[in-house]
Amino acid sequence: MHKRRLFIAINLPEELKEKLASYQNKWSDLDPQKIHWVKKDNLHITLVFIGYVTDGEMYEICNIVKEVAKRHQPFFIDLEKIVIGPPHATPRMFWAEGIKNQALANLQQDLEDAISNRNLAKKEARAFKPHITLARFKYEVAKMLTKNIEEPFKASIPVESIEVMESELRRGGAEYIVLDSVELGR
Repeated sequence: MHKRRLFIAINLPEELKEKLASYQNKWSDLDPQKIHWVKKDNLHITLVFIGYVTDGEMYEICNIVKEVAKRHQPFFIDLEKIVIGPPHATPRMFWAEGIKNQALANLQQDLEDAISNRNLAKKEARAFKPHITLARFKYEVAKMLTKNIEEPFKASIPVESIEVMESELRRGGAEYIVLDSVELGR
C-alpha cells in the first residue's frame, strides 16, 4: 500500500524566500559537505507534522484542514531574528525565528487537536515555536561557530492560507508538493 509523508504548513511569499535564501551567502565558507541548506522553494513554517498516511487518511486530513481553516481569520507572523540552535545543546540548525503570536498559536493548536483526535498524528511533545529552518549541519560545523549567532531579521508574513504538503524524500533532498491549499476564514 502506497503511503504519503504529509505535513501542514504556511508557505512564504517569494520575496521573503529570496531574502532568506540570500542568508546562505553569508556562510559560504562553511564546508558544503557538512551543511545542508534548505532549497529556496522549500522554505516554510511547519504547523503540524503528520508522517506517513494512506490516500484515505490524506483525504480525511484535507477535510479536517478545511474545517479548521473556516474557524480562523487571516493574520500576520512577524520574524525577529536568525539564530542557531537548539538552545542548551550542540547547535545543529540555522533558523529564522518568529515572535509568539496568539492567532498562530490558536490555529496550530486547533489543527493539531483535530488531527490527533482522529488518531491521524501524534501531538508534538515540544511547545510550538514559529520558525523557518534555513539549514541543518553536522557537529563539525557547530565547532566552527565559535559564538552564539543571533542577528536581527525583520519581516512580516501575511497568512491567508494553509497548505497540506507532501514530502517526497529524494537523494538531492526533500521535494515538497502542495496537495491542498485552504484559505483561512472561508
